[in-house]
Amino acid sequence: MELSGRIVVAELGAQYPEFRDRSVLVTGGGSGIGAAIVEGFARQGAKVSFIDIAEAESHALVDRISRDSLHPVRFHHADLRDVAAIRRTVEAIVAHSGPIGVLVNNAARDDRHDLDDVTPDYWDNNQATNLRHVFFTSQAVAPSMRAAGGGAIINMSSIAFMLNMPDFPAYSTAKAGVIGLTKSLAGKLGADNIRVNCILPGMIATDRQMKLWLTEEGIASTVARQCIKKLLHADVIVGPCLFLASDGASAVTAQSLIVDGGIF
Repeated sequence: MELSGRIVVAELGAQYPEFRDRSVLVTGGGSGIGAAIVEGFARQGAKVSFIDIAEAESHALVDRISRDSLHPVRFHHADLRDVAAIRRTVEAIVAHSGPIGVLVNNAARDDRHDLDDVTPDYWDNNQATNLRHVFFTSQAVAPSMRAAGGGAIINMSSIAFMLNMPDFPAYSTAKAGVIGLTKSLAGKLGADNIRVNCILPGMIATDRQMKLWLTEEGIASTVARQCIKKLLHADVIVGPCLFLASDGASAVTAQSLIVDGGIF
């Protein structure tokens, strides 16, 4: 969970020895769900690299996690809307840490936008922020996974597009597109022993969500609709992500896993 800006990942829980010394890349890893995933893999002994655009938060995360990690966590500053920057960054990570065995395409921004205010430029930038980089980061990572004999890609979608939420049509479109892209990539890369799956988080109380969007009334309403009656924090995504990346999920691909406390 997040307390006073600090991300707290649940105690170690399941251990996956296959992650020890494995190169892992997380996009949008400087805060929120991404930071929890970075810490989760670091605790497994992986060589974790992450891409983010927020420098202060990312450096603070590296300083905190690396003290107790088998391998120092590496932060790479890059704008994921820049495809050339994605490719350069992936090349640098492979050169330093070896073939990437796990990619978590987490980066996104759920900015609210009114239907009448959306322009073509806004739409294109939103898709670049929330969808396009998922494809191009996967494309950049795939050759090193093939060379290593396989790997796992986990894409982050959202339940938002399933709930008829009116305040972010471009974001909802992108998150629906992530599922279609997941299934297509799974079909293409399966022959190379690369599995591609998707996680759909529900309402996760990150610092950003608490600051910008979530209210006491809204939280109470959503929790009341969940089978599990508790506010969900970023750590609840870590276990499903580790499992989907692990050898225990060796026959799981092209799947979408909803992690929302059982909203009904």
